[in-house]
Amino acid sequence: MPLRQVIGAATGAALLLLFAPSAVALSVGALSVGALSVGALSDPSETVTVDATGHLAADGTVTLSGTYRCLGRTGPVLVSSSVSQGDPRIRYGIGGSAAVCDGAEHRWTNSEKRTPGTLAPGAAHVEATLMELSPALGGLPLPLFHAMQQQDITLMQG
Repeated sequence: MPLRQVIGAATGAALLLLFAPSAVALSVGALSVGALSVGALSDPSETVTVDATGHLAADGTVTLSGTYRCLGRTGPVLVSSSVSQGDPRIRYGIGGSAAVCDGAEHRWTNSEKRTPGTLAPGAAHVEATLMELSPALGGLPLPLFHAMQQQDITLMQG
């Protein structure tokens, strides 16, 4: 395979992971990418959880929360979250927060203002991901996924 095709394929895979982690094949407790999985990249004590309830304000602001635990890392670590309601193919990104990786359990809270009426109080599905932006050759940070949790929740008004 010519070098240009190899570089193009690697760049495409990196962009897919960076911008659409939920598009990657999932299995319970692990994110699979070919032969690699979240479990293969992280310590088993690294976790992310999602609280059973989220909040939906009158102006459309969605607030999700939970806990995370991670160990020392070389790059910045983020807790990202998304929510879907009704059609599971439509997911709305709900903020992101910086993580402190000191081995202790910490709380995370992400909020994002959505157009009022986009989401409604009631059942919803949340995905939270603990992701490191790992330094790479050439300066382009690559995403490394350390933990992921999917959970059904209830969005509460207020």
